[in-house]
Amino acid sequence: MLNIKYLPAFILLICGIQLGFSQLGFSHEIGAIVGPVQFRSDYGIRNNEETNFGNTGIGVGIIHYINFAYRADCNCYSTDTYFNDHFKLRSEISWNKTKLKHYGRWVAPDRTSDNADKLRAHTGEAQNFDIGMQLEYFPLSIRSFQAFSYRFAPFVSLGAHYTSSHPKAQTTYGSGNVMDESSIYSYWYEDESHLPALAPGELREYPINTETTDAWSVVASVGVRYKLTKLSDLMLDLRWQYYFSDWIDGFDHQLDYNKHNDWLVWLNFGYIYYLD
Repeated sequence: MLNIKYLPAFILLICGIQLGFSQLGFSHEIGAIVGPVQFRSDYGIRNNEETNFGNTGIGVGIIHYINFAYRADCNCYSTDTYFNDHFKLRSEISWNKTKLKHYGRWVAPDRTSDNADKLRAHTGEAQNFDIGMQLEYFPLSIRSFQAFSYRFAPFVSLGAHYTSSHPKAQTTYGSGNVMDESSIYSYWYEDESHLPALAPGELREYPINTETTDAWSVVASVGVRYKLTKLSDLMLDLRWQYYFSDWIDGFDHQLDYNKHNDWLVWLNFGYIYYLD
């Protein structure tokens, strides 16, 4: 697990990479993004439509691009290579927040057991700060797009982000304390017959932990830009982000259907301005 103390160093690393490319004379773009986030976690039922749409939050971010197709130092196009005309380097600082609760058949109105009540009473929140980089690939010519040869420029991207999560959890059942095992769903911790066997002397990890968690994540997206003016674009971007941790939401039960780490889908809308 990473530590938040390394975050300043990581920010400096990204700034250093950007500054290095800037020294080569490439131009810059800045922008802002916002849109709905579907957070896929251990809350609710996996692949359940009600869970996916119910556990939806919001994300916002500031983005910066290095545009290899144009040089700011001479106000001219760069060397005409395939890379320069089809790739951009994107840096991003973003934040997302999602209220989480349990949906699906186990909390349906006809479920009247104590466990059903415990699930209904248990809620949480995923709140994440991200910083990272992505390499974006444009199948069509970036130069031609900037020259208004066409209005739409599709792209795909792949990159890595450093995430600092600040989850929350609460319950209104029993003692009202999520760290009290009698107040949470019994199959997560108290009833060990549904959980993986432990080795001799091994202690079972409690399924809720709201301490700050730091983790890497891989980010992939598909999107499109629309040429608004000579110096501005609109952007639509659908992102998939997979965390290398199952504690981003502060919740990690060990039942059989908990097969994946936390991840999210983010549909963001953006405005991008060309600085040079």
